[in-house]
Amino acid sequence: MQSNKHILVFLFILIGWTINLKAQEGDFIKPLPIKAHQDSITAPLLPINILNDSIPLDSLEIDSVGGKKPLLLDQIKYKAKDYVKLSQSDNKIYLYNEAEIYYQDTELKAGVIVMDYIKNEVYAGRLRDSTGTYSQLPFFKQGSNEVRPDSIRFNFDTQKALIWNSRTEQQAGLGQLGSDAMKVYAEVTKKENDSVYFLSEGKLTTSKDTIDPDYYIRIRKAKFVPKKKIIAGYSNLYIVDVPTPIALPFAYFPLTVGRTAGLIFPTFGNDPNRGYFLQNGGYYLPISDYVDLSVTGDFYTNGSYGFRTQSIYAKRYKYRGNVNFSYENIITSQKGFDDFSRSSSYNIRISHSQDTKASPNSRFSASVNLGSSQFFTNSLNQINRANTQTNTFASSISYSKTFPEYPSVNTSLTLTHTQNTRTEESVINMSLPTFQASMERIFPFAKRDGLKKGIIQNVNFQYDVNAQNSITTTEEDFFTSEMFDGARVGARHRIPVSTNFKVAKYLSVGLSGNYEDVWSLETISRRYDDDLEEVVTDTIAGFDRFNRYSFSTSIGTTVYGTFNFGEDKKIQAIRHVMRPSISYSYAPSFEQFYNTYTDEDGDEVQYTPFENSIYGRPSLSKGNSIGFSLQNTLEAKVKDKDSTATEPRKVSILSNLNLSTSYNFEADSLKLSPISLSGGTEIIKNVPINFSATLDPYAIDNNGTRINTFNINNGGGLLRLTSARVNTGFSIDSEMFKKGGDKKREKPEKEEPDYGANPFELQGARDGEPHFKKDEEDSGDTENPIYASKIPWDMRLTYVATYSNSNRQNEITNHSLMFSGNVQLSPKWEVGFNSGYDIKNKGFADTRLNFKRDLDSFRLSFDWTPFGRFERWYFFIGIKSSILSDLKWENRSQR
Repeated sequence: MQSNKHILVFLFILIGWTINLKAQEGDFIKPLPIKAHQDSITAPLLPINILNDSIPLDSLEIDSVGGKKPLLLDQIKYKAKDYVKLSQSDNKIYLYNEAEIYYQDTELKAGVIVMDYIKNEVYAGRLRDSTGTYSQLPFFKQGSNEVRPDSIRFNFDTQKALIWNSRTEQQAGLGQLGSDAMKVYAEVTKKENDSVYFLSEGKLTTSKDTIDPDYYIRIRKAKFVPKKKIIAGYSNLYIVDVPTPIALPFAYFPLTVGRTAGLIFPTFGNDPNRGYFLQNGGYYLPISDYVDLSVTGDFYTNGSYGFRTQSIYAKRYKYRGNVNFSYENIITSQKGFDDFSRSSSYNIRISHSQDTKASPNSRFSASVNLGSSQFFTNSLNQINRANTQTNTFASSISYSKTFPEYPSVNTSLTLTHTQNTRTEESVINMSLPTFQASMERIFPFAKRDGLKKGIIQNVNFQYDVNAQNSITTTEEDFFTSEMFDGARVGARHRIPVSTNFKVAKYLSVGLSGNYEDVWSLETISRRYDDDLEEVVTDTIAGFDRFNRYSFSTSIGTTVYGTFNFGEDKKIQAIRHVMRPSISYSYAPSFEQFYNTYTDEDGDEVQYTPFENSIYGRPSLSKGNSIGFSLQNTLEAKVKDKDSTATEPRKVSILSNLNLSTSYNFEADSLKLSPISLSGGTEIIKNVPINFSATLDPYAIDNNGTRINTFNINNGGGLLRLTSARVNTGFSIDSEMFKKGGDKKREKPEKEEPDYGANPFELQGARDGEPHFKKDEEDSGDTENPIYASKIPWDMRLTYVATYSNSNRQNEITNHSLMFSGNVQLSPKWEVGFNSGYDIKNKGFADTRLNFKRDLDSFRLSFDWTPFGRFERWYFFIGIKSSILSDLKWENRSQR
């Protein structure tokens, strides 16, 4: 009973305390005049681990039968550096400083993130310090799409977002030339779904500086599909925030990576002789993953036109190549005028190479360049400017096959073509085709894997055959039936036999013999016609042959001589190496292959039916001669300037000095042949000098004909200098003259093309524009002083002089200096030159000056030929990026 009283007292105290609390709360809380309405949408419950994602979810918490599926399909992971605050009153989570949220394929990083877990939305923004500087801009990534806005609002359920001041980067461009980065900026962006964005007040640019780009295309409204396209309304170009009149009522920007079909924008211009023109416009078509096709053309208002097709194909580890065809129909002036003319020209270029791994024992390759001889010279298109100095067109298509079984045999089938573009008739020589086969060297008296000693075991022989159909024609008869009128068909079989052995340990002796069998499908017959009173040559069709053979032997040795001056001397030693050699050769006369006819005077005249043989005619004279040659090298050992070096430095004084002559026993006069002298030295560091000369021991008469009298017996010297030549070439640059630096030049390594970078240098090469170096990545603004204490430069010089005195003319027939180089006036200004001077004729060669300016997103160039046959100039300015390469302006002079 007493305990019950205590319980009642406790209950009365508790009730009174509760009433008192209610009274105090009523003093501070004022009810809001808002009617409460029941929400028809039930908010989903968050997982129990929303504040601690390390606790795994219980699979039994959600009833799979009849339970409602939550809208959040995965865990939300989040963190922040300063704090993570959960507010149950407004159903939000606050993350501050280096905040991060991860949900499925969505990643969000920002300075501040607020997540509403009832609406399943996040709000992200920047941090602002006391100075008003913003930092930690939001980074939003969904899948492979990345956006860097000032702030963003994103809904996890609908996947929609509202983004302010977004910046994103899209890779786009041709697959084979690499890809460029298109920067997309918009003040307001609405993300409709994973693949569609709507932009308001946007900017498109390829500039590295996305905050303050040097140029951009302003778009008012646009639909943006990442990695595919941007479709915009009215758009115009801004340069340094200044609007330009370059505008379009609507625009389409492809953002696909790889090859896509599309138009190639032409170049506009005016030619006084041919009117207004469009150049290099056309269509690009990717036919498949391995081959594409581009067709471009030129059109002039006076009726001139031209077109070009280019197809590039490649298959990895198999082959690669390209096929190019160009045609131009050029009309000068107008019909009815005296200077009216019409001409057409064409050019075909084919290149094919096979990967060595594709087929080890067979190979097919092609290099074709044929067409009208004046195609590049007369062309008005800038893309052909670099080939105006081409003197010869050459082509070769070959297939080779190796049979590796012993004895191995190599076979090849080749079609060749050469054409001189500077001759009046433009002579064309072709081989359609040439067949070659050769067997490896066989040692019949020695084991295949054993050592070969002595004269017998070193006996070896080979076999090879060469057959061809040779055609000589002119450009006028090319591709007509007349081109085959002068065709010659023949074959040559050859078996060389040789051996070598030592005599007295120091003398090397070689013996060799050669047998040839020449076949011909056409011979001649010559007779004197009394009625016509002239010699008549008849062509006889049919198979015929002749053979020839020869024998030769040689003996040689190597002599070393060293002159020591002492290790304390600057020049410690000089080493001289001589390789003298004496050879003897013999070939009989082949009179059996000669016929005779009686001329008008009744004298018999010898001739051979094989005068038109491709492989020469049989010799009527006997060959019986001895030859002498001497090879020399001279080098010195010099004390190294580096005191830490343990070995002396080798210096080449004469890299080679060669003498050769011969004596013919069968000749009735002039038995001693002229002495040939050639050599090379690099006595001046990095300056190789090559020279050659011909010295004749015989004198000449007043008509300049050699006579059988030694020059010394005719009042002259022992030898008469008949010809000489010297040439040298070297490169110098600013690095060689650095004070205290290493002046040794190193040859630059050949750079492979980087197809992953901006390919504007390849694009320029296709459009006939000057080449530019690839932009180097820099972390800040490049300094560009007007003057600098050290200006980088480089220069290449080539000097050639030729002397002729075969007929006492004492004349320098060629005396020229060629030079080219570059001067980098500043990090973004470069001047290049290419020219030459003919000292003998006192005239300049084709001279070109080019000026290049790097304008960050733009490139500027000016190519100028100030004088000569190809006097002209060409100006270009355009955007580097291949995506917007059609935004350019170019102008050129007339011919």
